[in-house]
Amino acid sequence: MNLIYGIHDKPKFGQVVLFALQQLLAIMAATIAVPAAVNAACGASLPASAALFGAGVGSIVYLLFTKSSSPVFLGSSFAFIPSMITAFAGAASMAAGYWGLIIGAAMAGIVYVILAIVIRLCGVSWIYRLMPPVIIGPVVATIGLSLAGSAVGSITSSSAEGGSVYVCLICGLVTLAVTMLVTTYAKGGAKLVPFIIGILAGYLTATIFYFIGKSTGNASLIVINYGAFENCGLFALPDFTFVLGNGGLADVNGTYLVTLFAAYVPVGFVVFAEHLADHENLSTIIGENLLETPGLTRTLLGDGIGSMISTIFGGCPNTTYGESIACVAITRNASTVSIWGAAIACIIFSMISPLVAFLETIPGCVMGGVCFALYGFISVSGLKMLQAVNLNENRNLFVASIILVAGVGNMSISFGAVTIRTTACALILGVLANLMLSGKKEGENDEAPLQK
Repeated sequence: MNLIYGIHDKPKFGQVVLFALQQLLAIMAATIAVPAAVNAACGASLPASAALFGAGVGSIVYLLFTKSSSPVFLGSSFAFIPSMITAFAGAASMAAGYWGLIIGAAMAGIVYVILAIVIRLCGVSWIYRLMPPVIIGPVVATIGLSLAGSAVGSITSSSAEGGSVYVCLICGLVTLAVTMLVTTYAKGGAKLVPFIIGILAGYLTATIFYFIGKSTGNASLIVINYGAFENCGLFALPDFTFVLGNGGLADVNGTYLVTLFAAYVPVGFVVFAEHLADHENLSTIIGENLLETPGLTRTLLGDGIGSMISTIFGGCPNTTYGESIACVAITRNASTVSIWGAAIACIIFSMISPLVAFLETIPGCVMGGVCFALYGFISVSGLKMLQAVNLNENRNLFVASIILVAGVGNMSISFGAVTIRTTACALILGVLANLMLSGKKEGENDEAPLQK
């Protein structure tokens, strides 16, 4: 691609501000959707502001590790939503659940650190043999599919007492419809921020119902609660994860740590595959091999350690964002100065109280409409990985089938108080099946039974 600004170019200050704002808008909706989804699923109180702060800090850590040589923004990872829900479900107290988020993210981050060291010593070929697309694709798909029930529940949930399910559904479907229309038909900058526009449309719809309900005394039309705007001030620090978990560390025991390990570590391997794919994709866009310079070891360390530090502040492990890469591709601006600007803006925005209040008043049904699309995108992105897989081969067909059934069926296995959740079960079964059938080379199989 003929870039306007290369990795090390420095646009003028005014341009940097615009580029940074564009990056921020592109990643904001998905970044705040993760804590909203976790809150809706388990009654946690993860602030959207803290997630934004964490994303900004995590991105800065990534830029430092890569010596500002990779134009990637890190945002909250959807792949870890089931892991985060498990952290609260397995905790003896809500405060311990917040510590569970930090400890679990540290476990996943250590996976990245270990992989970075091994890749430094041994290269990357072993990774493709252990976790080929026939494994990673279906596992990624099951992450989205396992969250489908949460999206369906959220789209009919009200943020105010007495709100009608039907009003919630209308607001959620308006959000989803506008998001789809903008993504499909919009031009220019609007196409980069379909989720922001969709959320605004759903929020406006809920606001219209609010005023109609207030004027007519019909509480069933009120699905939004504006209480967060009361006495919100202008600036305030977010409620960080380590603050919310104050006093809960005493409730963390060995059984809970094993539960966190089973919930976070397998997903760490899955997100690693996403990290690898994103950097390969970005390398093609900018015409420079990021796996060589700054190198996969540096990008992994930046992503893993950035994710750990981000979770301490915002509770959400981070990942490389496709929306950020899309901004680079569409604007032809690969300058890491813009990523620095977006990261700093993310931190500043997280402390602007009216903006934070707005994020906190977004109704659950509106976020549910967004989640319909986002969770679907996760599933479809996993299925797209299967396009390069020959499913006429019995070996591939069985491996993919086992993973999908385990994932869609929400398979989980308990050993006493320790539970291995869906994603971990699907990944383990897929790896074992692939190793079991590895003696059969591609092209040696008969046609797969479903293809006859």
